[in-house]
Amino acid sequence: MSRARRILVLGFILAACVPASFAQEPVTAPPPAVVLTPDEMEVFLKTAKVVQWRRSGKGVTDPIRATFNDGRLSHDVQVQTVDVEQAVFNAGRASEVNFKDSYRFNVGGYRLATLLSLKTVPMSVPRRIDNKDAAVTWWIDDVQFDDTGRLKQPRILGPDPDRTSKQIQVMRVWDELIQNRDRNQGNILWTKDWTLWMIDHTRAFRLGKELLKPEQLTRCDRSLLDALRGLTLENMTTAMGDIMRKDEMEAVLARGARIIAHFDARIAARGEAAVLF
Repeated sequence: MSRARRILVLGFILAACVPASFAQEPVTAPPPAVVLTPDEMEVFLKTAKVVQWRRSGKGVTDPIRATFNDGRLSHDVQVQTVDVEQAVFNAGRASEVNFKDSYRFNVGGYRLATLLSLKTVPMSVPRRIDNKDAAVTWWIDDVQFDDTGRLKQPRILGPDPDRTSKQIQVMRVWDELIQNRDRNQGNILWTKDWTLWMIDHTRAFRLGKELLKPEQLTRCDRSLLDALRGLTLENMTTAMGDIMRKDEMEAVLARGARIIAHFDARIAARGEAAVLF
């Protein structure tokens, strides 16, 4: 018998000796990740058990990063309990009147974003945690870096510069609407698909009615501008009235009106195609 034939016969013998249960074991893919609907996510944030706590080490208020588990899913969340009001707040050379730093604004921010069909503010719900009122916010998955990391990339606008630029413009409109005083590179997150997520709104929702940096509002998402036109005190109260105060919502409406007027003027001067996307 030739050497090649002996090898072939040996292969058949070895195959026959393999237990059938092992030989027929299928190669299975890992179980798919659990994808929650918004309603399911809200229930998870409000009811899942806390299984681990740790400080995030980020931000002025050093929020807590916790792991929740509901029996079928474990996921991280951010827990913020800060709720501070001061008539005058001094920070170095700058001072602010009617200063607020509150967990409420994370919840209000998510609900306002939902009214505007803006999907890049993570879900945040009110919950009593460790005998304190808190905002519990979904931890963003697949983050590749914050804005500090983006600016260190060879191509700071990523693989699709037009999409990245548009997302930054949406963020600028959003921050003017809520008068966010604490937008910094650490609370701008970019996921691996280059989607911009806006987090940590505890120092937003000021009572000022003027726009802070209107010169930065050069373009706007068409659907966002349309949604701003549809904001009313009634629909905001329905969505946010249990967590936001009337004067805070009225200030949002006033700034929204100024944003609309700002872009209407730009459209009249430059044309719709140059302003809206």
